[in-house]
Amino acid sequence: KKHPPGHILPDEDLQWVFVNAGGWMGSMCLLHASLTEYVLLFGTAVDTGGHSGRYWADISDTVISGTFRQWKEGTTRSEIYYPGDTIVHQAGEATSVQWSAGTWMVEYGRGFIPSTLAFALADTLFSTQDFVTLFYTLRVYAKGLLLEANAFFSTFGC
Repeated sequence: KKHPPGHILPDEDLQWVFVNAGGWMGSMCLLHASLTEYVLLFGTAVDTGGHSGRYWADISDTVISGTFRQWKEGTTRSEIYYPGDTIVHQAGEATSVQWSAGTWMVEYGRGFIPSTLAFALADTLFSTQDFVTLFYTLRVYAKGLLLEANAFFSTFGC
């Protein structure tokens, strides 16, 4: 398989890592990360739900399998999304989210990505205290940033 050089994490760095945030639990496999965007696979093997978080980034998810339910702030009804549907979570928006067991998605985030880490790691730090997951999350994001930095500086012949 062929990747754009310097932008997609190599196979040996791909890892499914638990994510506990907003009261829900899922798993992610980061494919690409920088300060301004990321691409990952996300999903859950169990029913889960909670708060979406409120970010300084636009995030879109395309459902591959399962179902995703979203209840937007200021509304009185939720919407259900199915395989092939894309959900857009705009910067500054907050929603209630719910995934059925076996839901898997491709997620793309664009904006100030470090702002998403506080939410993504808060439950890990203050609730589950799963410091192994914290380490895995920070390590894979750091690898993505280093890969991007290397690609950036290589354009200058460094």
